[in-house]
Amino acid sequence: ELATLQSLCNGLRGGERDRASLEALHQRLHKLAGAGGSFGCAELSAASRVLEQRIQAWLESEPISLDGAALSSLLEDLASLHETVDEAEPTRQYTTLPDPETISGKGLCIWLVEDDVELGQQLMHQLESFNYVIRLFERIEDAELAAQNEQPDLLIMDVMFDLEGKNTTETLGRYPALHVLNCPLLFITAHDDFVSRVRAARLGGMGYILKPIDVPRLVNRIARIFEQRRAPPQRVLIVDDDKDLAERMRLVLLTANMEAEVLQSQQDIMQEIAAFRPELVLLDLYMPDYSGPDLAGVIRQHDKYANLPIVYLSAETDIEQQIEAMERGADDFLTKPISDIQLVAAARARIARARQLEEQISKDSLTGLLKHASIKEAVELEVKRAQRFAKPVTLAMLDIDHFKAVNDNYGHAMGDVVIAAVATLLRQRLRQSDIVGRYGGEEFVAVLPDCDVENARLLLDDIRQRFSSLQYSHEGQSFSCTISIGLACSTQYPESNGAELLVSADDALYTAKRGGRNQVQEAKPA
Repeated sequence: ELATLQSLCNGLRGGERDRASLEALHQRLHKLAGAGGSFGCAELSAASRVLEQRIQAWLESEPISLDGAALSSLLEDLASLHETVDEAEPTRQYTTLPDPETISGKGLCIWLVEDDVELGQQLMHQLESFNYVIRLFERIEDAELAAQNEQPDLLIMDVMFDLEGKNTTETLGRYPALHVLNCPLLFITAHDDFVSRVRAARLGGMGYILKPIDVPRLVNRIARIFEQRRAPPQRVLIVDDDKDLAERMRLVLLTANMEAEVLQSQQDIMQEIAAFRPELVLLDLYMPDYSGPDLAGVIRQHDKYANLPIVYLSAETDIEQQIEAMERGADDFLTKPISDIQLVAAARARIARARQLEEQISKDSLTGLLKHASIKEAVELEVKRAQRFAKPVTLAMLDIDHFKAVNDNYGHAMGDVVIAAVATLLRQRLRQSDIVGRYGGEEFVAVLPDCDVENARLLLDDIRQRFSSLQYSHEGQSFSCTISIGLACSTQYPESNGAELLVSADDALYTAKRGGRNQVQEAKPA
C-alpha cells in the first residue's frame, strides 16, 4: 500500500491535471488512517490522517497549484510512513471471547429463593410441570450454602427478600457464594417502584415479574432466557474495499463465535444478503464505484430488509459527513480505528436489539413461538427449500384435546399454563433447526426440515407421551391433558405447496381426533 502511495506521488507534476491522482492519494490515505488504527498501528494512523488532511486542503483550492517544495515534502512524509510501521507494536491482538454456554433445554435446574412458603411451593409445582428441575430455598442462607458446591442454570429470587428497607445488593453482599453464581438472575417481587427496579437492573436481572405471579409470563421469560443462551451465532456481512482490514474484522468476529463474511463484489450485495441472511451489515463509507450510502440505499429499496441493521464503519471524522451518510439508510456510525473488543461489542449489541425487535413483531406473547402469519411464511419457505434440494420436510399440526373443558373447569389462566406447557415442551424436544409456531388458540404447527415422516412420528409421539405425563395443580386439584397430532411429509406430496401441505397435516390431525384423540396420525395421499 505504501509503495502504491509513493508511485502516485511520483506522478504528480504540480498542476490542475494532478486532481485525479490527488483524489486517489486522498482516498488511499483515508483508508490507511482507519486500517492502521484497527491493526494496532496508532502512529501510522495518525501520520496518514495528517497527510490526508493536507491533500484535502490542496483539493479544495481552485485551481490546484503545487510547487516543488510541497511535492518533495509530501514524498518525504510518505516515505516516513514506513518507519511508523516498523516501530509500531500492535496495541491489541484478536480478542478471544469464551464460547457461549450451550444448554440442552432438558433437565435445566432452577433455584427458587422465596420466603413465602405457600407461594414457593405453588411456583415449584407449576414450574416442574414444564420439565424444569426446581430447588426451593425458604432462606437465602440455605441457597448460599448450596452455592458453595453447586451451580443452577437460573436463579429466581425476590428483589427485596428478607431485608425490609434494604436492597438485594446488600442481601447478596452478605452471601458471597450466592453473589458470584455464574447464571442468569430473574426477580419476582411485589415492589413496582422505580428504586426497586433500579436495584434489579444493577444486579443484571434478566426479568422483573410482579406478584401475584403470572405463571405463563414467568415461564415464557425463563424459556426466552434459555433460548438466548443457545441461540444461533450472530451473522455479520462486511463491505469494505480494504480487503486486509475486512479480513481482519472477519477473523475478529469469528474468534468471538460469530459468523462473518466479506462481500467480494459490490454488485452482488443483494444476492449475498439473500444467501447469507446477515443480521448486521458493516459498510465502509468511501469505496470506489459505489459508496456505502449507495449500497445502503439499494438495501432499503427491498421491503423485507427494511429493518436490517446497517452500520457505517469509516475513518470519516467530520460530524456533518457522518450525519449526511446516516440519513441515507444507516442506523449508526462507527469511527475507525476501532479496537477488536469494541467491534465485537458493537456488533453483539446491535444484533441483540434487532433480535428482540423481531421477536416482538413475529412471536406470540404467551408462548414465545411464531405467530400465525410468521409460521405460515416459514412453512412456505421450508417446503420450497425442500423441493429445491430434494430433501424431505415434515409438517406437524398439534391440538390440545378437550381444551374448552380446561378453561371451563379451571379458568383461562390455567388454560394459558397448559398452552405454555406445550410451547415449552416443543422447544425442549425439537431440534434447533426446527421451526415452531402457535397457529391459533390451542393449535400449534411444527416444521421439521430434512426429516422424513417415520422419524417425525417417533419424535412427535415422544412429545405426545411426555405432554400427557405432565401434572397441573389448581386449588388443590390435580389434572393432566393430552394432545392430538397430524403429520404430512413433502415426499408424499411432491406437488403440494406449503399451504396445501398444511391442509394435509390438518386432515391427519382430525383423523387423530376422530380416532379417539391422544395419538399421532399421518396424512395418506389419495
